[in-house]
Amino acid sequence: MTKFRGTGVAIITPFNDDLTVDYKALSNLVNYNIENGIDYIVISGTTGESVTITSQEKKTIVATIIETNNGRVPLVLGIGGNNTAQVIEEIKATDFTGIDAILSVSPYYSKPTQEGIYQHFKAISQASPVSIILYNVPGRTSSNMLPETTLRLAKDFQNIIAVKEAGNNVHQYLKLLRDKPDDFLVISGDDDLVLGVVLAGGSGVISVLGQALPKQFTKMINLGLEGKAKEAYDIHFNLMDITSLIFKENNPAGIKATLEALGLSKSTVRLPLVSATNDLKLEIKEALQKLN
Repeated sequence: MTKFRGTGVAIITPFNDDLTVDYKALSNLVNYNIENGIDYIVISGTTGESVTITSQEKKTIVATIIETNNGRVPLVLGIGGNNTAQVIEEIKATDFTGIDAILSVSPYYSKPTQEGIYQHFKAISQASPVSIILYNVPGRTSSNMLPETTLRLAKDFQNIIAVKEAGNNVHQYLKLLRDKPDDFLVISGDDDLVLGVVLAGGSGVISVLGQALPKQFTKMINLGLEGKAKEAYDIHFNLMDITSLIFKENNPAGIKATLEALGLSKSTVRLPLVSATNDLKLEIKEALQKLN
C-alpha cells in the first residue's frame, strides 16, 4: 500500500471563537498541506478533537475535506472506540466514497487483554469495506498493543495493512520492523522519533507538526526514505524545538497555537481542553521565527 508511505497529517478541526467548526479554515488548511507536498490526510483523529465532535459535524468535516481534496491525495478516516459493537455500527453507517482507509485506535479506558484487543480488531476487519490502519497510543488508551498482537492481526487479516505506532518506544518499533510481513507498514505517530523509525525501515509518519510545516516535514521524511540520514537529520535538528513545544501543554492546543501564529486558523479548542497559554504561544512564535 504505497499510498500510505511518506507524510500523512492528522488534521486539526479548526473552530471559530464561538466553538462552531470553521469549515473555511479547514478547507484552506487542506489546500495548504496538499500544495506543500504531504502524501495523505487523516481526518477525525485525536488531533482533530474527535471526542468532542458531533456525528453531524463529523459528516460535514468529511464532506468538506473530500470536496477540497478533489481526489488529489488519499484520505484516512478515524473510526475507533472502546465499544466494539458501536464502532462496527459506525463503519456500517459510513459512506466510504472518497475515503481510502480507516484509522482505528486500540480500545481505551476498558484496558482489555491482548486477546481482547485482537478480537476487537478482528470484528472491525470483518466489518470494514476499506483498509485498516491500527493505532496504538498507550499514553492515551492506558493499554499497550504489544508487537505480537499487532503482527498477529497483520498476518491474519488482509485488510489490516498498517499500524500507527505512537508508544514513544524505540524497542517496540524495532520489534515491529524486524518481524512484520513484507507488505505491512509501520507508520510512526511520534514526531520526535519518526526519522529514526524511517531510517530503520518504517514507512513514514502520521504527523501533528507536519500540517503546520508541511514543506520541511515532508522533505525530512522523503530524505529519510531515501536513506539520506545526514540531510534528513539537519531538518530534524532544526525542527526539534518546535516539535517539543507543540506537545508541551496538550495536543492539539500546541499545534493550534502554531497554526494561529502562521495565520492559518484560530487556536480555539473545546473543553475539557483549553487553549495554549500566552507563554507557550510566545515560545512557539519565537521558535517559528528562528525557523524562518
